[in-house]
Amino acid sequence: MKKHLLLFIICFPSYFFSQQYSDYIGAGHSNGITVTSSSEQSRTDWRESASAANTINGQGLDARLLETSRFLAQATFGTNLDYIKTVSESPFENWIDTQFEINSPEMGQRVQDISDRALLIFISNGGNPDDFNGTSWNHFLYAWWESNIGNEDLLRQRIALALSEILVISWDSNLGNYGIGLGDYYDVLKDNAFGNYKDLLLEITLHPMMGAYLSHLNNPKSDPERNIHPDENFAREIMQLFSIGLYELNQDGSYELDGNGDRIPTYNNDDIKEFAKIFTGLGAAEVRANEYGVTPDFGVGINLTKKDIPLTMYEEWHELGEKQLLNGYVVPSGQSGMKDIEDAVDHLFNHKNTGPFIALRLIQQLVKSNPSPAYISRVSNAFNNTRGVRGDMKAVIKAILLDEEARSCSWVENPTSGKLIEPMIRYFNVARQIDIDNRSGLNWNIGYRFYKATGQSPLGSPTVFNFYLPDHVPDSDFAAANLKAPEFGIHTSATSLAYINRVDYWTNTNYSSILNTWGLEQEPIPLNFEKLKYYAKEPEVLVNMLDKLFTRGQLSDETKQIIVEAVEPIQGTNTNTDYMHNRVKMGLYLLLISPDYAILK
Repeated sequence: MKKHLLLFIICFPSYFFSQQYSDYIGAGHSNGITVTSSSEQSRTDWRESASAANTINGQGLDARLLETSRFLAQATFGTNLDYIKTVSESPFENWIDTQFEINSPEMGQRVQDISDRALLIFISNGGNPDDFNGTSWNHFLYAWWESNIGNEDLLRQRIALALSEILVISWDSNLGNYGIGLGDYYDVLKDNAFGNYKDLLLEITLHPMMGAYLSHLNNPKSDPERNIHPDENFAREIMQLFSIGLYELNQDGSYELDGNGDRIPTYNNDDIKEFAKIFTGLGAAEVRANEYGVTPDFGVGINLTKKDIPLTMYEEWHELGEKQLLNGYVVPSGQSGMKDIEDAVDHLFNHKNTGPFIALRLIQQLVKSNPSPAYISRVSNAFNNTRGVRGDMKAVIKAILLDEEARSCSWVENPTSGKLIEPMIRYFNVARQIDIDNRSGLNWNIGYRFYKATGQSPLGSPTVFNFYLPDHVPDSDFAAANLKAPEFGIHTSATSLAYINRVDYWTNTNYSSILNTWGLEQEPIPLNFEKLKYYAKEPEVLVNMLDKLFTRGQLSDETKQIIVEAVEPIQGTNTNTDYMHNRVKMGLYLLLISPDYAILK
C-alpha cells in the first residue's frame, strides 16, 4: 500500500506591507507569504531543520554563497565558510572598497623580528649563535606565512603575490641570504598594489634587490678604451617582462600586424643598448654596519648594501648624452641620471602596450588563462584612463574582478574559460580554509618540501620569467583550440604526483602536518578537523560542505559520488566518533587531488 505525503502551501499576498514581484515566487521573493506544510523535519544531533518556509524564501539555496566562494577564490588565498557568508551579504564591490582601506604590517620588519626570535629559539635548543645562518630566505618565508594566516588584508596580499610573478626577483638566486631585502621588496609590491603602476615600476627599478638580481646595481657608463659597456639585463627585462612585451599590441591584447601579416616587434637590440645607458650610475645609498670601514659608494656590492633603502645615483658613473628610446622619443642630454631614469620609466608606462600587457598578466593570475579580447580591452581601458588617471591599480583590480566575464555564470560553462590553480595557491587554500592546531601561536612555515615537490614558493621562481610562461601551450589539443594554459608549464608527471603526496601528508591519519619550520626543532603544526567532523555524520553533507569551501559549488556528480562511496564505509559508533575524523581526512584528501579543485572556473 502506497503512502502519500501531502504538502499544502498556502500563499497570502500582502499588498500593503511588502514589495511585489511579477517575475516569480521564491529565492527570496517571499515577503508577505506564509507557508505551512503537513510536516517539518528535524534530526537528532543536527542543528539544521527542514522548514516549509525555506521552500520559497531563498534560505534553502546556496547560489549566492557559491558565487561568493568563487569570487573569493579569485581575490584571496582562501577563507572559511563564516567569512564567505559575511561577504555574500553585500555587493562584492563593497568588499573590495573595504579591502582597499586595510593596510599591512611591514614585511621587512616582520622578517627582522622573526629572525631575532628564531635566533633565541636556536640558542635555547643548544645551538651556537655563531652557527646561526643570519636573516635569510627561510625567515622571509616564515614572515610571509605569518602574514597570511589570520590576516585581514586579503586582497592586498593576493595582488602582491600576483605582482611578484610579473615583477620577479627570487630567493632561489644570489639573493637567498638577504631576508630583510626580500621582505622589503615584497613591501614595495603590496604597498603599491592599490597605488599607481608607474610608481611601482619606478620603485622596483630603484630597489637594491632588483638591482642585484638583474645586475643594474653598480652598472657603469661606457668606457670604450677598456671595452666596458652598460649592462643590458634590466634594460631588456623592464621592457619584455615588466611593461610592454615583445610585440606591438592592440588595446584588446591582440597583436598588431604589418603589411605581410607579421607581428611588429616593440624594440630591437639597439633600443636595449639605449635603455642600458639610462640605467647606469645606480649604487648603494647606505651600507650596513661592517668591520671593513666600507662607506656608501658606487661599486659597493649587494652584501654590504642596505637592502631596504632605494639605490642612489652616482652621477660620475652615469652615461652622459641623449638617449634615443622607442618611437622617436628622446631623453635629452644634460639632465641628471635620476631624471633620465624617471623619464624612461614614464616613457614605458605611457606606451600603448602597457595597459593590455599588464591587464592580460593580472587576469591570468586572478581569473582565467584565456580572457576574451573584449575582457582585456575593458581592463586595459581602466588602466589607460579612469577618471583622468592612468595606471590606477584600484581601477584595474575592480575591472578584473567585477567584469561580467569573471562573474557571469554563463562564462563558467564556457569550455575556454577557467585556469589551473597553481600548486602553491592550492597549498595556501588548505592552510587558510581549514583550522590549524597551532599551540605555539607561531604561524611560521618554510614549505621547503612543498617547494621541492612542486617548484613553487613565494618569491621562489627559478628565473626572471616566473615559474611558468604566460603563453605556455601544453599540447596539440590546446594549440588546435588556440588556448594557453600557463600553469601547466609546471604541471608534469613528477610534480602532479608529488603534489598528491603532499596532500596525503596533510591529511594522513599519522601525519596531518601543514606548517613546518626547518632547523628550529619546532613541532610541526597539523590541521584541525573538529569543525568538519560535525558534517561527517553524513558523507553527502560533508562533501557538500567541502564543495562550498574548495570547489565553489562546481564539484561534478562523478567526483562527488566517488568521495561519498569512499567515505561511507568508514564507520564507528555513537560513543566512538574517531571514525568521523577519518571521514573528514578521506573526503578532504580525495577532493584536494581532484581536477574539480585544481581547475578554477
